[in-house]
This record gives sequence, structure tokens and C-alpha cells, in this order.
Amino acid sequence: MSKIIATAEVINNGDEFTSKVQVNQHSLLVDEPTDKGGKDLGPAPGDYLCAALASCKAITLRMYVQRKKWNVEQITVTVHLVLGKETSSGNNTFFCRLNFVGDLDEEQQKRLLFIANACPLHKLLGKPSDIVTTIM
Repeated sequence: MSKIIATAEVINNGDEFTSKVQVNQHSLLVDEPTDKGGKDLGPAPGDYLCAALASCKAITLRMYVQRKKWNVEQITVTVHLVLGKETSSGNNTFFCRLNFVGDLDEEQQKRLLFIANACPLHKLLGKPSDIVTTIM
């Protein structure tokens, strides 16, 4: 078997869309907003996708600034997902915005933009993927 880099399990027990997510020892909830028929008891699946990308960028940037010993007090990454039917390219598009609190010059900020675009999930989501679904 190929090397697995991440795993999540979701169980829905018939309580509409609210489902329990288990990732290693972490339990989370996923749901849909009330305007989509859910109870809004947790983020929607697309929100988790945006959170994963934003988190990966923030962690990658923090690792880099620590290694460089740059003075960055806070890193904020905001990610919005727009479906392809709403974009001129026709592609689903993640719009990512970075904000830094700290002492950075223009060259350092340009470097951090490059580093953010090199995070593992940015690379993963930027390539075509296959999804294989089976029944156990």
C-alpha cells in the first residue's frame, strides 16, 4: 500500500447533516448551515477544506520565520473558496490573503508570499487528484 499522509473518519447517525469527525485523537463536528438544511453545529465540509489550506500556509510560514529569526508576532491567513461556475476561468479557486504583524520589509514579505505558495497543501490542491470510493 502507498504511504498514507492523512486520515479522517466521519460518522453520520441520522441526525440530519450533523456528523462526527474523528482525526486521530481529535473529535470535531461537521454540519451544514441552517439555510442549507443543517443545524450549523459545526463548520461545513468546504470550510474545513479552507481551514486546512489556511492552517498549512500559517504553519509553513511560522516554521520559516522561526528558522530565519524574523520578528513576526502574528500570521493571519484567510482563505475563500469560489466554485468554478462563479469564476471567469471556470476553475474552482482558492483566494488566499496573508497578513503579518511584525517587523518585515518588502523583500521579506515577497519571500513569505513565495513560501506560502510552497506549503504542502497548496502544492497538493494545485494538482489534479483522483478520488477512489469503495464500499467496505
